[in-house]
Formats: sequence, C-alpha cells, structure tokens
Amino acid sequence: MTRSRPTRSKPHLTAALLLLLATACGGDGGGDGGPETIRVGAIFDLTGPTADVGTDYADGMRSYVDWVNTQGGIEGRPIELMYQDYAYQVPRAEQLYRQFVTGGAVVFMGWGTGDTEALSRYIAEDEVPFSSASLSHILGDPAEAPYNFLVATSYTDQFRIALDWIASNHGEGTPVVALMHNASPFGLSPSRYGGVEFAEALGIDLTLYEMPRGAVDFTAEFSRIRQSGAQYVVFQNTSGPAAVALQNAHTLGLDATFICLNWCANAQLVRIAGDAAEGVMGTIPYAPLGVDVPGTRVIREYLDAKGESIEGRTNAFTQAWWTFAVFAEAMRQVLAGGDELTGANIKAALETFTDFDMQGVTVPLTFTPTDHLGAKGLRMFRVEGGEWVPVTEFIQAPAME
Repeated sequence: MTRSRPTRSKPHLTAALLLLLATACGGDGGGDGGPETIRVGAIFDLTGPTADVGTDYADGMRSYVDWVNTQGGIEGRPIELMYQDYAYQVPRAEQLYRQFVTGGAVVFMGWGTGDTEALSRYIAEDEVPFSSASLSHILGDPAEAPYNFLVATSYTDQFRIALDWIASNHGEGTPVVALMHNASPFGLSPSRYGGVEFAEALGIDLTLYEMPRGAVDFTAEFSRIRQSGAQYVVFQNTSGPAAVALQNAHTLGLDATFICLNWCANAQLVRIAGDAAEGVMGTIPYAPLGVDVPGTRVIREYLDAKGESIEGRTNAFTQAWWTFAVFAEAMRQVLAGGDELTGANIKAALETFTDFDMQGVTVPLTFTPTDHLGAKGLRMFRVEGGEWVPVTEFIQAPAME
C-alpha cells in the first residue's frame, strides 16, 4: 500500500481557498498524543486501459492531499490517503474497496464506471461517501446510489449539452451524429441514461459505434460512419483512442465536426493527435490548468513551490484536486461543528451545499438529499492553435423531461 506523505513546501495561497480549508488547532488525539489522521481510500488506473488519463487524475488527488497536509490538515487532522492501482479491473476494485474501508476509510475516491456502479450497493450499506471519476448519471440519483456524489457534469448531461449545441448550430436538415464509444459501461453511459431519447426529441439521427479496446486503427468504423452521412462525431473515450481515431479521420479526409466529452477533451489529445486535433470541440467540466481562475492558480502555486509546472498536466489534474476539495470541506464542516466524522455525517454535510463556490474551475455545486448531481453545467472549448480555448460561457444542461 502506498500512502501520501506531506512535504515541507508551502505554496502561497489565495484568500478564498484559505477560508475554504482553514484549519484549527487540536483535533482528536491519536494514540501517540498527536492528531488523529483522517483515512481516505482511493483506487486509480495507473496501468490499465484508461491509464492515459488515470495517471494525471491520480497525481492531482495525491497532490491535493499533500497540499492540505502542508497546511495542517483538516481542522488540525492530517489526511492519510490509502490507495493502489487497480488497473481498471472490477474484481480488484471490490477487493481494494473492502480492504480500505475495513482499514478505517471514512470517504472513498473511485475511478471507473463499471466498478463504481458495481460498488454502489456496498457503499450504501457501509455508509461511505464516495466520489468517482466516473460521471455516470445514475450515480447522482440518491434513490439508486445514496452515498455517491458527482462533482462534475454527468456523461449524459455532457452529451445532451453537445447534442443541443449541434441542433442549435446545424442549420437546415437533419443532423446525423455518430457516437464513438469505449467498449465498456463508461462508453455507453451517455446514451444509456437519457442521451438517445434526447437525440430523438431534437430530431437528431444518432448511431452508436463501439471502439474496441486496444484497437490501433478505426478505419473500418469511419467507413461505416462516412456511409451513414454523419456530419458530427462525438467521442466517449479517453484521449489515447480518440487521438488515434482523429488521425484516421484526418488521413481519410472525413468532413465532420468532432466533439470530445470529458475524458478525451484534454491537452494529451492534442499532444498525441497533433494537427488532427485542430478544430475539435470539447465539453470540459473542469478548467484546464492554463485557464487563469482562482481554482487553477492555487494548483499552479503548489506546483511552482515544488519546482514543477503545468506542462504535461491536464484538466484531469484539476478535476481530481477539486473533487477531493469538496469532500474535504464537508469533513471540515462536520469537525468544526463538533460532530463525529462518520460517513452519515459527511453525507449530511454534503447535502447542505448550495451554490458551493468552485473558484471558477467549474460551475457552483448544489447537493440535496434527493439530488447528488452537483454540477449540471460546463463550458465548451475548441482546439485553436494547439490549445483548448473556451468558446462558450458556462452552459446548463437542458432539463430532463
């Protein structure tokens, strides 16, 4: 097991973030007379099929924990992050979840859609507040997953925003859209929970195309897409496969507008795809680190203090940092109120968040006892000159009928 360790570096902090995670003296005493640690479990994909984005996400989460601990922890209590690589294997995720919860984790940070959905029943039984890098829409429904919380726009809402943008900008005629998706529950999530029905309501001709795992060429899929007359191709995949697909489409001269949902709309896609990425649109819930807002400044200051830079970092780093920050604030509120740090109390604190300020990295978050879809909006970006440039303000997902 690997555990995060605090460093001696102390970055300069924005006043807003100091208020967000201000620490107090004391806390419950540990067996050695020191403050009791707060144990948090996490699984990361560092070697599996989504490691292309999973590694940066893991770095963002570990860095946030390090940053908090250098400031004295949460209400004087340091965080102990218990984590391992699960290589995108559901049985391994279940094993590690049980190991870390038995080891005292009061909060859990997950990764994939398949494993998070599989774990949701155990999460509820154990009363462990859980946030995942998966943005499956069903995980934001407390009736289905009462201890799961989404702190970024769900895949379904991202897809609906993209489809609404297509319908609004298409002009005359029927928009024909191809959804190229990862061969997994993650890949199917945007269409499974309302995406197909929304496309039908908008009069969009939508067809799904699976992207086989490990494929190094998608020419066959693009041959069928070309025959369908698709003018738009939406990717629900990570940056590596999407970049390969863009290069294939570029070589074939396919005339279409390409849109990446969350996990391929990042700097890594541009690095891999090169010129083929130019003009690609992206639904990006969390700001890339090059976007200057208070919530990215604190990350850049942290990296600067450690002699590092944002080079090679993506918006996955931002998303992981701020995902943990939301749960840290809930834990701070529980401790500041003099209550025991239990899963039920952390859940109750999260459900009081109304327009919680995310320092410009994403829309303000609101959770209620009946709605754990904290964010329902995002900005759309486009690759211009090799950089992701925002082309809209924050857009709210169209209301579900």
